[in-house]
Amino acid sequence: MSIIENIRAEINRYEKQATQLTESNDLIDLEDSHTPENPRLRRIKLPHASSDVMRELMYSDYLLAVARDLIGPNLRLHTSKLNMKSAGYGAAIEWHQDFAFYPHTNDDLLAIGVMIDEMASENGPLMVFPGSHKGPIHDHHHEGVFAGAMDLERCGYNIEDAVELNGPAGSISIHHARIVHGSAMNRSDRDRRVLFYELMAADAFPIMGSMTKFETINDYNERMLCGSATLRPRMANVPVRIPLPQPEKNRSIYEIQAQLKKRAFLKTS
Repeated sequence: MSIIENIRAEINRYEKQATQLTESNDLIDLEDSHTPENPRLRRIKLPHASSDVMRELMYSDYLLAVARDLIGPNLRLHTSKLNMKSAGYGAAIEWHQDFAFYPHTNDDLLAIGVMIDEMASENGPLMVFPGSHKGPIHDHHHEGVFAGAMDLERCGYNIEDAVELNGPAGSISIHHARIVHGSAMNRSDRDRRVLFYELMAADAFPIMGSMTKFETINDYNERMLCGSATLRPRMANVPVRIPLPQPEKNRSIYEIQAQLKKRAFLKTS
């Protein structure tokens, strides 16, 4: 089978696991409307840690070759996630910048998305504002608490300037950690699933207060994907905001953004 077919088979395995769940856990993030009888998944967290297929892809040149061209030969994994928007109800993700969640000493950080299904306007593709990665890190707080989302209008953006990242299954997208992006709910009759690998230069280290966590330097260095690790952070003049204080529920972006009252995208049923 192809890589994409193998990943779809893994998704089927996760869906079977979800039939035993009544709430999200450290692996599977469930839609609010999930029931064991009608499983609804919105994210698999760190899929490389539970799937040999997705771990092997993470170390392949399908991903690493393009990342090396963009941010250099020494690459570390920041995180991985499989975002799943099932047909008819897949959850939206509000406008945000990844760098607002995890400020680092430099901004050589990017996310590579592997499209498991065809991406088109009707099934909630990733949308970005071209050039916004060269601008500020916007306020992602709501009523003094980190909310993981920004107010487009207040920050000076016009939704008509957003660009959809569409393509057939098997395509990849690449977006910088500072670019403003989001995605609407899936109202189509087709699934919309994207596997994301977030990578960073090995000399990018999290600033205190970042949501990037590691227990020891050995743990951090085990995330190296290629090249050599370092203990010398590269300091760059990049804008940062600290994502503190954190909301009480912060196990996923969905929980963090749940505190918002003003939404760019309507909630699903």
